[in-house]
Amino acid sequence: MFSKKIIASLATAAALTGAGFLTTNEIAPQTFSAQEVKAGSINDYIANQGIQPVSIQFREGTFNEWFGYENGVGKPEGVVVHETADPNATAENEVSYFNNYWESIQTYVHAFVDSSEIINIHSADYGVWGAGPTANSKYIQVELCEEHTTDAFARSVANDAYYVAYRLHQYGLPVEYGKTVVSHDQVSKMYGETDHTDPTGYFANWGYSMEQFVQLVQKYYNQMGGSNTNSGSNSGTNSNTNTGTNNGGVTSNSSEGTVKVTNPASFMAPLVGFNTNGSTTSSNRGLANDTDWYTDQSRDYNGHRYYRVSTNEWVIDTYATFTAK
Repeated sequence: MFSKKIIASLATAAALTGAGFLTTNEIAPQTFSAQEVKAGSINDYIANQGIQPVSIQFREGTFNEWFGYENGVGKPEGVVVHETADPNATAENEVSYFNNYWESIQTYVHAFVDSSEIINIHSADYGVWGAGPTANSKYIQVELCEEHTTDAFARSVANDAYYVAYRLHQYGLPVEYGKTVVSHDQVSKMYGETDHTDPTGYFANWGYSMEQFVQLVQKYYNQMGGSNTNSGSNSGTNSNTNTGTNNGGVTSNSSEGTVKVTNPASFMAPLVGFNTNGSTTSSNRGLANDTDWYTDQSRDYNGHRYYRVSTNEWVIDTYATFTAK
């Protein structure tokens, strides 16, 4: 992982600030077992196995270059899909590496995805350094980590497609292959500022294609309906709520509706969980600013009201505006 990124940084040492380039697109050989699903049926496999995308984790990264897109802050034109070209790195590995070394490698993206996590580390309202100056000024950028089994690959592309759909839906953009959903390969050909071809080669190793990926993006996009709501696998819709006071002195209420979240001090509103004794515990997860979330329950605790957005994840009223259903 380190050697590839060091090579990339040397190749761009003379680049102007704002021009980000990713690692070379080396594809490691893959071995497929006879029992594995036919690679061309990845989308069918996702549907037949009932694979659901995981929720997006919003973390504050270390990238401190805050620049708007060419149309302004909060106005991206689509999403660039990358692939890490590192067969041994998870999303957690990549997040740690980029947060520690982005200044030397002159590269950063908004999110990393693997088979079990979607980790967003920079506000999508602002650009990053991922695919050359022109693309950086237009697109949100996400990196897909390499996997080694068909099931893991299917889960990773499901998570990646969900992230892309979520961002397009959030910013009111349609799903348009080659326009709002583009590969780094396409960006290289469109603008000539990089020579990367990801994720085309990596997808091909699994008999997969960008066209199939975009179909999956469209599926999740359609499921998001008419509001900018994250509908990941752990979104809470449990209506079995008891009204009363638990042992920790927390008053629970049935409060179905939506909450719009905003945190002026960050790009995300932090989440907490409630312990069995009624106290709260902090989380490394959060909700993106200016997004709407379904809630079916609220809790009053220490002078604040908390709204449930998943099984045991709550956002405080400091960052949330509630609208009853």
